[in-house]
Amino acid sequence: MRIVMIGTAAIVALGLSACDKHDTAVGAPIANGAGATASLRTASGVDAGRVSAREVAGGLRFTIDAKALPPGTHGAHVHMTGVCAPPDFASAGGHWNPTGMKHGSMNPAGPHEGDLPNLIIGTDGRGTLGITIPGATLAGLLDADGSAIVVHADADDLMTDPSGNSGGRIACGVFAAG
Repeated sequence: MRIVMIGTAAIVALGLSACDKHDTAVGAPIANGAGATASLRTASGVDAGRVSAREVAGGLRFTIDAKALPPGTHGAHVHMTGVCAPPDFASAGGHWNPTGMKHGSMNPAGPHEGDLPNLIIGTDGRGTLGITIPGATLAGLLDADGSAIVVHADADDLMTDPSGNSGGRIACGVFAAG
């Protein structure tokens, strides 16, 4: 019985140490972490939601709160240029890729820093997504030509370079500090 109690106490102690509020694991919130936001718009100018990027321990946390988009699964990516000229948003350029990787989390030579998981939009036109990108920086996101968030028409296959066969660009927003 005593061995079981000692073992249990050790497991509890390990568990509590994992909950230390000073933990610096990637993605842990940091005091006064700076951020950026982007307002998503469709090609016709309809408000399609908001995206935030916030500094966290070891990277950036992206949160998408989308609305007024077609139901289904959509690729979502950070693009390398902070310009969203309709109708096709080609002005946003390719994916944000400061490390020179290939596209997709399922690609052995990937992913780009701008590769996010698919965004699922419900029948009400709304969807949310949150992800931390390790190694990403706010300074890199807000470089000289800025960056944009783009939602694509189709699902991202998470592998095919350069954009995961995710189709046309249906919503776009430019990141600005704040």
